[in-house]
Amino acid sequence: MISQTLNDADTKMGKAVEVAREDFAAIRTGRANPSMFHRLTADYYGSPTPLQQLASFTAPEPRVIIISPYDGGSLTAIEKAIRDSDLGVNPTDDGKTIRVTLPELTEERRKDYIKMARAKAEDGRVSVRNIRRSAKQALEKLEKDGEVGKDDVTGAEKRLDGITKKHVDEIDEMLRHKESELLEV
Repeated sequence: MISQTLNDADTKMGKAVEVAREDFAAIRTGRANPSMFHRLTADYYGSPTPLQQLASFTAPEPRVIIISPYDGGSLTAIEKAIRDSDLGVNPTDDGKTIRVTLPELTEERRKDYIKMARAKAEDGRVSVRNIRRSAKQALEKLEKDGEVGKDDVTGAEKRLDGITKKHVDEIDEMLRHKESELLEV
């Protein structure tokens, strides 16, 4: 019962770290990266559809992304989704593809992105801690119900703290990497 609780917590914390990784990928650096568009959705025939299901993305130059829609009818919807997003870019289309040229990052914009990265890291850490709290309550409930002893729960809580630390450290490492990437000129 204890190992099941710890395994569930580890799995959920891993998913929280993965969400933080995706959030970091969405924050743009000085280079063009197709993962910036993963969170965007376009209105495609009345339903919100992720952009990666509507088009292919290529980065032929360091600051340019070419978006080629699979269906020509989705071109304007994709362009509108990019324009309305918080990416701060202005897409242009030639009738078949959309070209997104990323402007150079100013020092002020870099600092804004670092603040955003820190906020996303904190969200990830809070999520991991919430999972830890839920697992700890489940362990305490097992003890209270008499299914396991106090020593077993104490040992399990120490293992849970180790699992939590491992995932929080992973998020911190991703944040350090993203900050150094953003400060690179």
